[in-house]
Amino acid sequence: MVNKSRILYVEDDDTLGYITSENLERKGYEVILSKDGESAFQLFRNEPFDICLLDIMLPKLDGFTLAQMIRRENEEIPIIFISAKSLTEDKIEGLLLGADDYIVKPFNIEELTPKIEVFLKRSRIFKRAEPQNDIQIGNCILDMDLLRLDCQGTVKKLTYREAELISYFNRNRNKLLSREQILEAVWGGNDYFSGRSLDVFISRLRKYFQDDPVVRIENRHGLGYVFEVKS
Repeated sequence: MVNKSRILYVEDDDTLGYITSENLERKGYEVILSKDGESAFQLFRNEPFDICLLDIMLPKLDGFTLAQMIRRENEEIPIIFISAKSLTEDKIEGLLLGADDYIVKPFNIEELTPKIEVFLKRSRIFKRAEPQNDIQIGNCILDMDLLRLDCQGTVKKLTYREAELISYFNRNRNKLLSREQILEAVWGGNDYFSGRSLDVFISRLRKYFQDDPVVRIENRHGLGYVFEVKS
């Protein structure tokens, strides 16, 4: 018997929580529903989960704070925010806190399920027995299995999307890549929110590589980016 992927779903709206949980269970997931941030964090600490779906406006402990606490415990588990807060600033804040994606309510299950599967697939790759070879990028080493970037002893834990973006850039090093190419390859779509997300992630990557004189992410205004790695 195949073990079901376990989802920690935090939603204080009884109707939405029930309907979404029921639909996800029909898709073959095991869903553990929590109605407030404090209870959700206790569940997270005491039980194994494969992915977290978090509302933001929650009783006792809001979703942003909950995500920070989860990230301190586990830097790899995928986190998706599902919230009625639709401002771009809220979405960007969610990404900066370590979330992997952000869905605005109202949503449908056919929108949510593919996103869940993308991150679960990456988690399965992460957990496989045979590790990938480390990827040398300038003076840094990217470990896609451990989601880690080691720059001469300074180690940075990465989110899935950070690691994916670095890997994509590295496969296309020293080439001009349009924003559209990057968004389609890494985000799977080219909308306003994805574009703003890309800006956030580029800023992060520049900080990660800032002490490596061999690597630079150059912005070609109006054209895209070049991930420069000197020989």
